[in-house]
Amino acid sequence: MPQPEPAVHGAGQPVRVDFVSDVVCPWCAIGLKSLLAAAQRIDGLQLELHVQPFELDPELAPGGEDLRQRLMRKYGMSAAQYEASGQAIRERGAALGFTFDLDKRTRSFNTFDAHRLLHWAEEQDAGSQLRLKLALLEAYFTHGLDVSDHAILAQVAAQAGLDGAQARAVLDSDRHAEAVRRDQARWRQAGISAVPSVVFNQQHLVQGGQPVETFEQALRQLSGLAA
Repeated sequence: MPQPEPAVHGAGQPVRVDFVSDVVCPWCAIGLKSLLAAAQRIDGLQLELHVQPFELDPELAPGGEDLRQRLMRKYGMSAAQYEASGQAIRERGAALGFTFDLDKRTRSFNTFDAHRLLHWAEEQDAGSQLRLKLALLEAYFTHGLDVSDHAILAQVAAQAGLDGAQARAVLDSDRHAEAVRRDQARWRQAGISAVPSVVFNQQHLVQGGQPVETFEQALRQLSGLAA
């Protein structure tokens, strides 16, 4: 898996991006890959990317819940609508180089511990949080893994270049729990109720898994780097 960095140094104005999302949200995966693809198009872009926590289903118990049943009930979807949504997700992902194997993604899981791990990763070397975020999205959507399981989370962290033993120690404690709760509350108080929500320079909000061109336009405008 490629190891992207969150910042490319250059001559434009720095752009801060807070990417508010969950690791079990397909449109978050699409939005992040689209944002990163847009950043790659802009020579000299100084991008400061922060992954921010948002739990879609904070009440889920260990072991999760059948995904198809949950989504159809939560959003009032018919079986046909569920299948059509899955096909649209597969196609958007494929266009961005991301594989959605939705036959393996059969359950929805609690993601609080994954967000704790992402908070820890941000304290490590540059790029660690982004690498872990991408690895978690791949673990869930491509391989159908349980991203609430501590052993799996530690393994994914190690695969993303982090210290697996340290990751497991974080997970087996309550470290960063209060910070994640505080951050989630802050974004909800700011009016964020759906993800992905992409906040540019702490002022400008773009929501949803937007096309690469939409993110590119925003990044160019804010950085002052014309096409």
